[in-house]
Amino acid sequence: VQLVESGGGLVQPGGSLRLSCAASGLAFSSYAMSWYRQAPGKERELVATITTTGGDTNYVESVKGRFTISRDNPKNTVALQMNSLKPEDTGMYFCNAKHRVIALEYWGQGTQVTVSS
Repeated sequence: VQLVESGGGLVQPGGSLRLSCAASGLAFSSYAMSWYRQAPGKERELVATITTTGGDTNYVESVKGRFTISRDNPKNTVALQMNSLKPEDTGMYFCNAKHRVIALEYWGQGTQVTVSS
């Protein structure tokens, strides 16, 4: 199983980035997908989750209205559109896959997002 994130980088406050996660080796449509982030010296934080069909999404309060999670099951991808970025959004962003029934969970290697002027 592989989860490969891309799309991170350096952006100014107020800017946008779109993260993507390409999954392989798993029955993608059976997994809820999430994005987590971890800032230096802080614990990993759940940012956004999308259900297997994409019918429901949840966000941490601090990103509501700015971030949008989406998935494309035929392409085995999940994305995180991040708008109005703030310095506090800086961190390593990780893609996570969690099976909807059995105890299977996978992580990607992460992609760095830095919001700074």
